[in-house]
Amino acid sequence: MKYKRVLLKLSGEALLPAGEKSGLGLDTADTIAGEIADVARSGVQIAVVIGGGNIFRGAHAAAGGSIERAQADTIGMLATVINGLVLQSALEKLGLDARLMTATPMPSVAEHFIRRRALAHLSKGRVLVFAGGTGSPYFSTDTAAALKAVEIGAEVILKGTKVDGVYSDDPVKNPSATRFDNLSFIDVLSKRLKVMDATAISMCMDHNLPVIVFNVFEARNLRRVVKGDKLGTKVYG
Repeated sequence: MKYKRVLLKLSGEALLPAGEKSGLGLDTADTIAGEIADVARSGVQIAVVIGGGNIFRGAHAAAGGSIERAQADTIGMLATVINGLVLQSALEKLGLDARLMTATPMPSVAEHFIRRRALAHLSKGRVLVFAGGTGSPYFSTDTAAALKAVEIGAEVILKGTKVDGVYSDDPVKNPSATRFDNLSFIDVLSKRLKVMDATAISMCMDHNLPVIVFNVFEARNLRRVVKGDKLGTKVYG
């Protein structure tokens, strides 16, 4: 394997039921867990940051004016904890030792994130699931992923999506959109490409932390990326 410690960023859409726009798909969670287990059993230390958009999108709710932004973001962070519990259970069903860690203390639900404790878990081969975002409103789970990746010393952020990389435009709406094999952080920021939000990209750039965007729903793609196969789009400094 090319990488020994990775952080996998998943949106809440990764746990959607097949054909649905919201909700929790337990079968989908089992599939994603199987891909993670395959990599973890190869000796790679892996942590996962999960979003909550399949349950609640704070920014969208706030934009509609129905709820204040900070409150909406807090609800969204709680949604990520629900997804984290589902993913943890799916991993444990496969025999993995998985630990859910949250940014906000929830002692009866999960462990509170403490960096040294997280590193100890990784060194013992445990899969970590990070939920609760950054613990503060106004920050996306992309930023939470960048922050956690830096804190645990991950070698790369693997952003699992429904598409096979980063395009110049939405490939669904624009069939002539061009896919990029490689991008610089500056390119992403200047062209406003939808890789991660600007705060997350800036943090990755500051710490020289590469990001690989790939289709996580293709079987064994996660293993291929960790092995170093040329897959998806690589964003680096």
